[in-house]
Amino acid sequence: MTDFSDMARGIIESNRYMVLGTANDAGVPWVTPVWYAQSHYRRFIWLSSPDRRHSQNVRARPEVSIVIFDSQVAVGSARAVYMTGQAEELSGADLEHDIAFFDAATRAQGLTRRWAMEDVVPASPYRLYRATASQHWVLDPDSSPDDRAEVTL
Repeated sequence: MTDFSDMARGIIESNRYMVLGTANDAGVPWVTPVWYAQSHYRRFIWLSSPDRRHSQNVRARPEVSIVIFDSQVAVGSARAVYMTGQAEELSGADLEHDIAFFDAATRAQGLTRRWAMEDVVPASPYRLYRATASQHWVLDPDSSPDDRAEVTL
């Protein structure tokens, strides 16, 4: 029996990019990879331009889906975490807290660029976003053809 919660935590911890699924106000979908910092396996923080399609979609429709997986594994051995949640562009105290968190996460990954408040407010080209996952699923490696098991993290 596989411990699906441990599997989900391991996938989230060992990857650096997530695929963010958004939709515009008419429901037209869009997906994009973003580098993320995560907290408690529920909060996913990323930087982006407010002009990018996924950023515009988050403003129009905050419901998102997320997939995190290792694209380098052999066919048939995939492990993935699927999530649904709500996303938002951060401001105020949340922005102050999460930009410090994001900066620490990027430095822990060996990136030398520092991130501060002035990097994510107007007139900067970037904003800070956060998705809060409400549900998580993993691929059940013992099932066929592609069953997902809900997990609580």
